[in-house]
Amino acid sequence: MRLPNGLARAAVRFKPASFAGTFVALLMSALIVTACGILLETSLRATVPPQRYAKAPVVAAADQYVRVATGSGEDREEEATPLPDTARVDAGLAAKAAEAPGVAAAVPDFTFPVRAADGGAAFGARELPVAGGALTGHGWGSHAFTGTALTTGSAPREGEVVLDAGTARTAKAAVGDTVVLQTAAGRRDFRVAGVAEAGPADTARSAGAAGALAWFADGQAPTLAGHPGKADAIAVLARHGTDADALAGSVQKALAGSVAEVYLGDDRGAIEDPGLGYAKETLFGIGGSFGGIAAIVAVFTAAGTVALSVSQRAREFALLRAVGATPRQIRRAVASEALLVAPLAGIVGCLPGIGLAHWWFGQLQERGAIPQAVRVHVSWIPLLVAVAAGLLTALGAGWAAGRRPAKTKPGQALTDASVERLRPGVIRTVLGIGALVGGGFLTGLSASSTGDGAAGAALGVVMLFMLAVALLGPLVARVCAGLFGLPLRGAGPAAGLAAANSRANARRLASAITPIALAMAFASTLVFMHTSENHAADKQLRAGITADHVVTDPAGLPADAVAHAARAPGVTAAVGLLNTQVLVPVGSGEFKSLRGAAAQGVTGSGAELAKVQDLDVREGSLDRLGKGRIAIDKTLAASADAGVGDRLPFYLPDGTDARPEIVAVYGRGLGLATVTMDRASLAGHVTSGFDSTLLVRGGSEKSLTPLGEVTDASGYATEQNLDAHLGAWTNNTMAAVLGGFAAVAAVNTLVMTVLDRRRELGTLRLVGSTRRQVMQMLRWEGLLVSAVGVVLGSAIAAATLIPMMHGMTGEAPYVPPLVYASFAAATGGLALLAVTLPARAALRRWS
Repeated sequence: MRLPNGLARAAVRFKPASFAGTFVALLMSALIVTACGILLETSLRATVPPQRYAKAPVVAAADQYVRVATGSGEDREEEATPLPDTARVDAGLAAKAAEAPGVAAAVPDFTFPVRAADGGAAFGARELPVAGGALTGHGWGSHAFTGTALTTGSAPREGEVVLDAGTARTAKAAVGDTVVLQTAAGRRDFRVAGVAEAGPADTARSAGAAGALAWFADGQAPTLAGHPGKADAIAVLARHGTDADALAGSVQKALAGSVAEVYLGDDRGAIEDPGLGYAKETLFGIGGSFGGIAAIVAVFTAAGTVALSVSQRAREFALLRAVGATPRQIRRAVASEALLVAPLAGIVGCLPGIGLAHWWFGQLQERGAIPQAVRVHVSWIPLLVAVAAGLLTALGAGWAAGRRPAKTKPGQALTDASVERLRPGVIRTVLGIGALVGGGFLTGLSASSTGDGAAGAALGVVMLFMLAVALLGPLVARVCAGLFGLPLRGAGPAAGLAAANSRANARRLASAITPIALAMAFASTLVFMHTSENHAADKQLRAGITADHVVTDPAGLPADAVAHAARAPGVTAAVGLLNTQVLVPVGSGEFKSLRGAAAQGVTGSGAELAKVQDLDVREGSLDRLGKGRIAIDKTLAASADAGVGDRLPFYLPDGTDARPEIVAVYGRGLGLATVTMDRASLAGHVTSGFDSTLLVRGGSEKSLTPLGEVTDASGYATEQNLDAHLGAWTNNTMAAVLGGFAAVAAVNTLVMTVLDRRRELGTLRLVGSTRRQVMQMLRWEGLLVSAVGVVLGSAIAAATLIPMMHGMTGEAPYVPPLVYASFAAATGGLALLAVTLPARAALRRWS
């Protein structure tokens, strides 16, 4: 007898179809694990090289994260959540830092948006023809580390401004001229004190504002930015010969007791580009959270394919047992097969996995989710994990599938291999029933929860029900074959034979149904979760905007936009909205977490807001809305376990603690804003002090056009809906990755099963069946498999989406018919192709 390794090589050589299917499954598994692993590692290692602070070896700034301790005892850990806006420090700390040993200068840095005003406030004032009306403002002291230098004039004093050369040239503004600008402090006239050539650091930061720059006196800049006495950061310059680490230590001591922390190296880049924190969260969510799910699905599907490959050779193992092979030899043969196929499949799969990671990362960068300076980090770690995961999967699945033929007595081996077992093993059945019960329990839990609780249970529902389908596959397949086979019995001989085959070979049917159900369940859940949420948000937005006109501007509305609109003829109400985000602790006990909540700061009273926006108030009243008093959405109220009269602790955009009283709970937070508060409470805690939206009742479009782009409620809702669709790209990509993988696995499994049935198909031809009849039988089987997979996958998606959407939106899931039909048609088409193409090849020898 051959040695086990030789036996394994012979099996691979003479059963190439079976091992090709295993190779493809393991390759796809490695592809998914590699891509997600690379994104996960990139999230952990991502840095942004400093640009603005490149010449400042040390930067003192506030922590840009809110850190909340969760759990207790050994399970206690700290959760860091990036702030929605910039946390600032006391500008006076620059004087303390300047006294530290080794410090040449300590400069408070300010960066804030400025708008070019329409029309002069004084005779002879010039307008600045800036693209989009947006400029980036800085304190003049930053020229010490940005490389910016005056070409004419002098440094600005209070009431003066220095313009960059390009802006001054376009506006034909010279030293001594007056320009009118809109700042967070209002509309003001500024004398042009000088013209400067922007340095590399200023040019890099101002790219988003078409390169238009303005510098103000350091003493006035905080007020113009809307943050009196505060600086974004303090740039520390070193004396000649001072080491950066030594300088950081001395500055840290000088600033001890303040909120400022010291940063050097690439950490300086994270301070000047706060988008890095959200980018790392996004990558971690894809590579970690989604990657974990994808890895489980990939390994799970690959294991099923390996098990199918081993079970298809049950007759061969039985023959080996009958001629004297020991159980140990059988197990070694299966392990050797895994060692021959899995490492090569894993290595080959890593290459497209790297490509997928780069493509996915690039798409996220194009959509602004990741700073352009961040780079993909590829190391050997995710590649090794992918190969090792594939190898362990193949070994584990092969051992489990080969355990029964290895243990069977030689005399019974051939008999057992010729007849399919009628029921799965006891352990498998118990685990499958446990998964089914667990999925039902989580469905009930999701149905009784709201907000984050409902969404959090959704993943468990999908995973447990899919695990139940996989473990109870033969039983499920036999029941479904009986039910779906009933109509086939009257559809002719070929259809009747397909139904009989499906009932008699339930295990084979189950191996094909599981990946189809998997593809349908995950794709439907991910895609229809977004369509449902977006549909509900759109309905709320359209019903909630009762204003006749909505005015918006990408650069922010003028500071006097509300007053200007209120004076327009026929206007009965004008309310400005400052849109941002706050962080709210949700959960209970020691396991609270921070949730980002959309917030709108209202210029005006709650009664005025009610004239232009219908929030669908359920409890309380908006009349008391004001300083220290807010209104929140019912979903947030349920998640935070708070109601009218309670104080809601949360963090303002810059991390400042707040505990306002809740005066109203409303129902349209998904489409409008989750938190509604007075604008004054938000204005000093955001980078841009300009209103985002202006809602106007009455008046005419013509009178409002000078303020920005004017549309009606329907047009505004359509624009917001388009933005939501752009945000759904990640969700749809996840669905495509998981659904595509599962679809490939389904096709792979169907091809393997058809090629394994060559002897059966040949027998049908020998007993008189025509080629056409055999192909019809296989097509009916393919349709039966796809129909069962679609129904099971849809049922799992429904069990997930119905309670989750009820808890999140209070409505049933919204499933676009054409999208669902395309999913079902694609599934059926793939099943037919996967069955008919290999069947044609198998029947050629019998033609």
